[in-house]
Amino acid sequence: MNVRRLLATLAFITIALITTDQAQAALTVTDDTGATVTLAAPAERVVSLAPHVTELLFAAGGGARIVGAVTYSDYPREAQAIPRVGDNKALDLERIVALKPDLIVVWRHGNATRQIERLRELHVPLYFSEPRHLDDIPATIDKLGTLLGTKRIAADASNAFRRDISQLRTRYAGRPAVGVFYQVWDDPLMTLNGEHVFSEVIALCGGRNVFADLKPLVPTVSTEAVLAANPEAIVAATAGATRSDHPLPALDKWKQWTSVTAVARGNLFGIDGDLISRPTPRLALGAARLCEDLEAARARRPK
Repeated sequence: MNVRRLLATLAFITIALITTDQAQAALTVTDDTGATVTLAAPAERVVSLAPHVTELLFAAGGGARIVGAVTYSDYPREAQAIPRVGDNKALDLERIVALKPDLIVVWRHGNATRQIERLRELHVPLYFSEPRHLDDIPATIDKLGTLLGTKRIAADASNAFRRDISQLRTRYAGRPAVGVFYQVWDDPLMTLNGEHVFSEVIALCGGRNVFADLKPLVPTVSTEAVLAANPEAIVAATAGATRSDHPLPALDKWKQWTSVTAVARGNLFGIDGDLISRPTPRLALGAARLCEDLEAARARRPK
C-alpha cells in the first residue's frame, strides 16, 4: 500500500513538474494593440506583413525564420530573397496559408482590415506592430526576441538603438529650436503631426514640427499653410539622397517662395526615406542626419 502511495505521489509530482515546465516555456508578450500574444514554443515560421516588421525581425535575430514578406521588404539584403505574399493593400492569403506560419506579424494601420480578419480565421497567432514612439522600437525588438527565443541577440540590437538615441538627445535636444516642415509627399502636399515617431525625432534634434497640432497622423496641408508657418527648415524624404548638394526635385517647388526662411537660407534638406520613414534601428541613422541638417540651419542664422 505504501509503495502504491509512493508511486502515486511520484506520478503526481512528475505531472506537476511537466505542467510547470510547459507553463514556463510559454512565450508571452503584449503587442501594440494591447493584446496578449502567447506561443507554446519559439516561432520557427514567421510571415512579415510590413517592410519595417521585416527589419525588426532581422534585428531581433529572426531573419532566417521569415518564410514570407510583403513587397518593399528590402533590408537587410537577405530580405530581398524572401518569398513575397503581396503588399500592404493586397495580401496573397492562399500563399500565406501554404507557408504554414506559426506567427504572423501585422502592420496595425497598414494592412487592410478585411484581410486581417481573414488572417484571424487561420488561428495563427498575430502580433500587431505599430511603433509610435522612439522607445517603442527597442521594446518591439525585445518582444520579438521573446517570441523567437532570441532574447540575447534582440537585447544587443535594442540596447544599441537606445544608446544611439540617448547620445543624440544629449547632444542636440537642448539646442535652439528650429521650426521644421516635414514633407511626406508633394502632390497632394502631406506632412506628419506630433503623434508620429518622426515628429519625436525632430524634437530629439532640437527641432519643432510646425504642424504638430494637426489631428490626422498624416495630414494634407496647403502651400498657403506652409507659407504662413514659415519654417526655418524644410525636410523631404527622398530615395537614395541621404546627402546631396544638388537640388532635390521634391523640394524644387519651394524655391519660388523666397520669403520663406527655409528657402532664403538654403535650408532645404533631403534624407533617404528608408532611414526616416520606417520605425526600425536605421531610424537612428536618419535622426543623426536630421540633427546635422538642423545644426547647419542654426549656423546659417544671421549673426
